[in-house]
Amino acid sequence: MDDVDAVQAQIARNMLASGDYVTARLDGVPYLEKAPLVYWMMAASYRVFGVHDWSARLPLALSVILLCWLTYRFARWAFDESAALYSGVALATCVGLFLFTRILIPDAILTLTITGAIWAWLRLLDPDESARRRDAILLGASLGIGLLLKGLIGIVFPVLAGLVYMAWTRQLFACSSWRRLHLFSVLGIALVIAAPWHILATLRNPPYLAFSMHSGPGEYRGFFWFYFFNEHLLRFLNLRYPRDYNTVPRALFWLLNLAWLFPWSAFLPAAAKLSYKPATRAGRVRLMALCWIGSVMLFFTFSTTQEYYSMPIYPAMALLIGSALTSQDSRIRVGIRALQAVFGLLFVGLATVLLTVCRTPAPGDISQALVQHPELYTLSLGHFGDLTLNAFAYLKLPVAIAASAFAIGALGMTLFRNIASPKKAIIGIAASMILFFQAARIALVRFDSYLGSYPLARALEQNPPGQLIEADAYYAFSSVFFYANRSALLLNGRRDNLEYGSYAPGAPQVFIDDQELQSRWSQTSRWYLLAYGTDVPHLEQLVGASRMHVVARNAGNYLLTNLPIR
Repeated sequence: MDDVDAVQAQIARNMLASGDYVTARLDGVPYLEKAPLVYWMMAASYRVFGVHDWSARLPLALSVILLCWLTYRFARWAFDESAALYSGVALATCVGLFLFTRILIPDAILTLTITGAIWAWLRLLDPDESARRRDAILLGASLGIGLLLKGLIGIVFPVLAGLVYMAWTRQLFACSSWRRLHLFSVLGIALVIAAPWHILATLRNPPYLAFSMHSGPGEYRGFFWFYFFNEHLLRFLNLRYPRDYNTVPRALFWLLNLAWLFPWSAFLPAAAKLSYKPATRAGRVRLMALCWIGSVMLFFTFSTTQEYYSMPIYPAMALLIGSALTSQDSRIRVGIRALQAVFGLLFVGLATVLLTVCRTPAPGDISQALVQHPELYTLSLGHFGDLTLNAFAYLKLPVAIAASAFAIGALGMTLFRNIASPKKAIIGIAASMILFFQAARIALVRFDSYLGSYPLARALEQNPPGQLIEADAYYAFSSVFFYANRSALLLNGRRDNLEYGSYAPGAPQVFIDDQELQSRWSQTSRWYLLAYGTDVPHLEQLVGASRMHVVARNAGNYLLTNLPIR
């Protein structure tokens, strides 16, 4: 657990302990910016399996499996068994789905609800299907659950895609089409699921209604304003305060999808030659996939973007790729040859790196071989810029496994590229990606000591009792709070995600300044302090180096105490 992972997991634990499932809290401070369903899912997992890092991740892992299965079922309904298998495999083994589900965020679960909503929408409109209440229930439930997962975009994306599709197929003003959608039933189900929490959160966190378009420090206008105006509208316009996020350049946001869908993005040119005419079910699904992709990507073209914000389009892309792979288009073989070359180059590159660092010693932990670029850390992949060539000396095993994965993939495509059916080549590609993901998993484990603070949490637990202070915002050492299950005073940490809630009536006074630190540190009772190594010189000036006793050190970060450890 690290950063946002530990924050999400600790919110769920706080809900379970307090019994308050309406208002999320961190360190006792209201945390009003996110919808609660992902916290509820983790809290339910805790209740069944106990509070562990793996039980916090379990709901997300199961949801990803369900997403791949749903994409398979969607493709089987639309195309055939082979296209369904290819679609499911393409989604399950693409880089983006693996990479962005290492972070404990609800986007993959949201993608599941969007996929379910769009499939139900198509089934209700399909002339070859009898409009069934079951599909209306699925549509309404998907919209309602999406609202509880990530707010208004849970309904914006499927509804926008559905409306664009209906306009394209000239059904937007057809009364018969709207009757088939069972609109009142769908809206009723969505409201029954989503409305109670929104109403309760508004009532428990007054003032009830505020409509200001200004967002700034020191202002508190309750849940309704912060959640709907600040977190939705003003964030879309990039006017939200606090601005504790970054944004990917628009062109890069579009182009990066080729990397997130790798290796299957090599077959997108073949999808361009498929039929998108709505005369057949397959054509209608492909057309809906285009509307789906366009709606999401255009929305974020005019909004702030993170690398993973395009995740809702992955199933749509997988449907198109799976459909293309069953065609006899010559571009499939072109894609296989292109992948063969890319895999070969990746093998050569990784093998070269491995040979370069094979005799390089790797003492201590990987943090000693990294550089820091804190200006990038508001991006989800900001730490990738910290890598240096020497860092790969600590990653010899995962680099060797990754090189082997790409060598196996390139060899498999060489052996099977001339066979009439691409099935064996596709199996080889998928197998090599599974092996590559294992290499990536091992590499991420190597980074645990750098990104997280688990050793500091254990040191805190193993030493005499004392009160805790953190010399930064809550996120800086969130893994300590999760693993040690502790609260803390936050030194100069009234910023980012907890700033707004800190002004709420009754919010605990957990934020202190330098003067208050000096007062507490001089007491005869024991205090602990979590701090970055770069902050230690300033802290020594405040309280005196003789009163700064090191309890534990991890990746350049410190656990300090004001009294000697006997």
